[in-house]
Amino acid sequence: MNIDRRTMLGAAAVALPLGTAAASPPSGPDDEAGWAEIARLYDLPDGIVQLENAYWGAMARPVREEYQRQVAEVNRQSSYYGRLRYGDDYRRVKVALADRLRISPDEIALTRNATEALKALIGQYDRLRPGETVLIADLDYDSMQAACAALAKRCGANLVRIALPEPASRQGLIDAYARAMDAHPRLRLMLLTHIGHRTGLMLPVREIVAMARAKGIDVIVDAAHSWGQADFALPDLDADFVGLNGHKWIGAPLGVGILHIRKGRIDAIGPDPADDGAHPESVEARVHTGTLDFAAQLTVPAALAFQARIGSAAKATRLRALRDRWAEAVRGLDGLDILTPSDPALACAITAFRIRGLTSVADNVAVSRALLERHRIFTIHRAGPARGACVRVTPGIYTRMEDMDAMAAALRDLVPRMAKRA
Repeated sequence: MNIDRRTMLGAAAVALPLGTAAASPPSGPDDEAGWAEIARLYDLPDGIVQLENAYWGAMARPVREEYQRQVAEVNRQSSYYGRLRYGDDYRRVKVALADRLRISPDEIALTRNATEALKALIGQYDRLRPGETVLIADLDYDSMQAACAALAKRCGANLVRIALPEPASRQGLIDAYARAMDAHPRLRLMLLTHIGHRTGLMLPVREIVAMARAKGIDVIVDAAHSWGQADFALPDLDADFVGLNGHKWIGAPLGVGILHIRKGRIDAIGPDPADDGAHPESVEARVHTGTLDFAAQLTVPAALAFQARIGSAAKATRLRALRDRWAEAVRGLDGLDILTPSDPALACAITAFRIRGLTSVADNVAVSRALLERHRIFTIHRAGPARGACVRVTPGIYTRMEDMDAMAAALRDLVPRMAKRA
């Protein structure tokens, strides 16, 4: 049997089109014709404005077609490929990811999602001692908060949960973490979420990590929502331990995550309990997935190539412009709170809102339902912020400016109807 290497990792070598008429990426965030060419490469649900794009990201059509080719090839070659060739291709995928993240390939391992990566980093962290403290915040992802709680309980440590300021500012966020560090002198481990899945708040991670490192505190960063949404690479965060997603904002198939451990810090994260111990100093020893979707991983170079044609800075600027189009248009509307600041350093695509007096989960389910039933706009409620539940609004790279205008108009209709009296 002849294994066609270009077939298996074809996207790494083949440039992917942006569109049939587009010879170059959009010229800026307001180039509606250019962004429309990109949007035409996505197949979206009919009859609604899709503003819940944070669950996972739809694959662009050329990436989806590459994934379908990879599924067919992996299925055809089956164990012959898996036993004899997959390892080499896995390493090539790692090189492509590491190049995009601006780190060394031996500092990452592929996982099935960011949750799996972060579970390994948190659950296998082995520097925590009885009586020490683990710090989390109200906007951290629920599963990661639970993982930190389980770690603290197992180690006889204390768990401290803080509420991030609302409304937030860059200095206010830095001060909140500085106060927590001062209040808990035996703080050993902190969880930081770069962009929160509830409100879209983007933390000044680099500054907080620097404060923590000066005090001997380790930091695990949840970058599940930030990579591919905001414009950064891992050295910009300066963090030792990071979990990332490939199937949210990078547009890879479902089933791609990344675990990052900075070189020189591998000894702080114990091997996966199922690891055979053959390579204890390898980052791969920290994750044991069993058999996984080879085709999803093999499609990563195609997803990266497609994103590179757009450009991370251009994409982040467009997403922020879409967000500003609706959020800033209704900021100040009586009865409405926009929970994410206007500061571009603290927000990108994701933003949440709360209607006055509606703080329960049931309240916000009702708001989201009203947006869908009255205005055909699909959003999602989120629970967890200390001041109450909210509704999350998340445009995607294929969202139109008129969709955001429709969102603003819908809130002008709903807020007077639903807000409780002050």
